[in-house]
Amino acid sequence: MRVADFTFELPDELIARYPQAERSKCRLLSLDGVSGELNHGIFTDVLNKLNPGDLLVFNDTRVIPARMFGRKASGGKIEVLVERVLDEHSVLAHVRASKAPKPGTELLLGDDESVQATMTARHDALFEIRFDDERDVLTILNQIGHIPLPPYIDRPDEASDRELYQTVYNDRPGAVAAPTAGLHFDEPLLAALREKGVEMAFVTLHVGAGTFQPVRVDKIEEHIMHSEYAEVPQNVVDAVLACKARGNKVVAVGTTSVRSLESAAKASPDALIAPFFDDTQIFIYPGYEYQVVDALITNFHLSESTLIMLVSAFAGYQHTMQAYKAAIQERYRFFSYGDAMFISRNPQAKFEKVGQDD
Repeated sequence: MRVADFTFELPDELIARYPQAERSKCRLLSLDGVSGELNHGIFTDVLNKLNPGDLLVFNDTRVIPARMFGRKASGGKIEVLVERVLDEHSVLAHVRASKAPKPGTELLLGDDESVQATMTARHDALFEIRFDDERDVLTILNQIGHIPLPPYIDRPDEASDRELYQTVYNDRPGAVAAPTAGLHFDEPLLAALREKGVEMAFVTLHVGAGTFQPVRVDKIEEHIMHSEYAEVPQNVVDAVLACKARGNKVVAVGTTSVRSLESAAKASPDALIAPFFDDTQIFIYPGYEYQVVDALITNFHLSESTLIMLVSAFAGYQHTMQAYKAAIQERYRFFSYGDAMFISRNPQAKFEKVGQDD
């Protein structure tokens, strides 16, 4: 299976640089995984697509202001993007500088260079940085950090992004990218869903910067997936099993919820799903058999990304690529601040041949 099979051409003006003024009023492209039928609507239509007793599974991670600017104490500008908080005073981070810092290098971070830190170790492409400060990492980041907007939103972050690039139900700080399907849910829509009898559960997956890394191999099977920390607690397991027992749908809000649930299923030796508190490197692409998820709410993903591969494994390759073609023709807005899809699972997807006709 080739990465090039998941290529599509996107006009630049369809990349959303800002979100809709009202979260739940973005457009919604619905894809029937079995038939491939497409329907166009707005996001609040999810209310009509869910039945009492269906289970929505959200990712409650909170995006941290993970990008810092500063310089080495010896001179030379530096940009730090936190990948993971290690403890109260240390982080693992990507570093951009004209010359990579060596262990022991002192850093002055923040627009006013008020925070002192030391690069203590290097782990392949990532750098371990310790803050020489009494304050904990999250306090420092909240004071000097910038919201790390994805590279395709090619503008500096603004004060409004601190709220807009978060879900309204965020609870657990640690992500450096938002679980973007969740951005479309506002309090009135959540209240209406509860009123209808739709159940809700929350997993946690701290999205890493690796989610933006391109696939650098030609054959998909050779790609090494980045690692992210996920938690699927017992109450989520109970909710999933109860939902399945009563014949309802488990609906994942976002690919991060999919990866959390399917990781928990994969790690379960006998039951359908078991509690999961660990790093996951699960890579879902066509041929994968979904264990837990019946429907998926997700944004539009980048060409040749692991996430369009995940969607193709869920809806079927041809259905997915045709849906993206239709979305471009209908001028949907793409990526993190863009529009959304509601997709039901295609049980035949795993048997489908992948490839575009030349």
